[in-house]
Amino acid sequence: MGNDICINTASRRTVLKASVAGITLAVAGGFTPVAAQDKKWKITLIQGVKADNFYISMACGAQAAADELGAELEVQAPDKFDATLQTPLLSAVIQSQPDAILIAPNDRVAMIAPIQEAIDAGIVVLTVDTKIESDIAVANIASDNVLGGQMAADALAQLLGETGSVYVQNTTPGVSTVDQRVQGFEEGIKKYPNMTYIGIDYNNDDPTTAASQTAAKLQATPDLAGIFATNLFSAEGAATAVKEAGKTGVVKIVGFDAGPQQVKDLRDQVVDVLIAQHPLDIGDTGVRMAVDYLNTQADPEEKVVTTGYTVVTRDNVDQDDVKRYLYVGDCSEIPASTASPVATT
Repeated sequence: MGNDICINTASRRTVLKASVAGITLAVAGGFTPVAAQDKKWKITLIQGVKADNFYISMACGAQAAADELGAELEVQAPDKFDATLQTPLLSAVIQSQPDAILIAPNDRVAMIAPIQEAIDAGIVVLTVDTKIESDIAVANIASDNVLGGQMAADALAQLLGETGSVYVQNTTPGVSTVDQRVQGFEEGIKKYPNMTYIGIDYNNDDPTTAASQTAAKLQATPDLAGIFATNLFSAEGAATAVKEAGKTGVVKIVGFDAGPQQVKDLRDQVVDVLIAQHPLDIGDTGVRMAVDYLNTQADPEEKVVTTGYTVVTRDNVDQDDVKRYLYVGDCSEIPASTASPVATT
């Protein structure tokens, strides 16, 4: 692959415009961070699922901000991305009485009532990454997922010369982020009359299921040309199936997220483009907004804060301004220059 696909990076404090086959990205901020106070606020981050490099990276950003602001951060996560597991976990966190909760809701409807219980208990709640279909949280900090899906559609179309059959590997219906990515992808792919969208499979956030589903789709559709994988585990599974089918380089893959396995698959030419979110910035911003609200009791200027994307290719993966957005398995893996990903002045 050449240099035709452009890198696109942004932070919540900037408005940058860069093209990925014509898509323009704008990122908005919405609050003024405050300095650390004497009060040591207790904040709990409830991730969407354990052992996901996206959420691990988010926690690293949150911890860095908490350390800087003198807050105490605890991190919790369900074993699976499942509202029936996240709900009792949230209930247990409520019993521990933190001052604020940052939560990535596992379902946009099912988690409304449990989050309301936290609010009723006097706990400040912000949603991060995913959201709920209710305006009860102080704010939501996330990527613009419709835009991300459109970027993926344009990148895949560019890889395929705007022709061929394409397919989506997705996680679970009812999750706001991936629903919106699919929405954006479906809208984006309609711009290309010579491309055929053949549908979607749901893998329940399991890479093994994603691999078996993709393998079945490859057999059923011999002319399948491209795959959009909506998250880290979907991309892992799709890449495994393509590799095992001996179609590396033949079937193009655009994956959302940039965990270590996705980056390896990119280097190995199994995956062709990664749409990297900025989870460090999401975690950092979430903690800063929580502390700001706890200190001032003032609503943020904007309840929806969007962070940026970085388009990762084999041509730019080793560039410093791209490497800082690759996800990690441990906070020690973050480059020193990225320790505080969001400017505080």
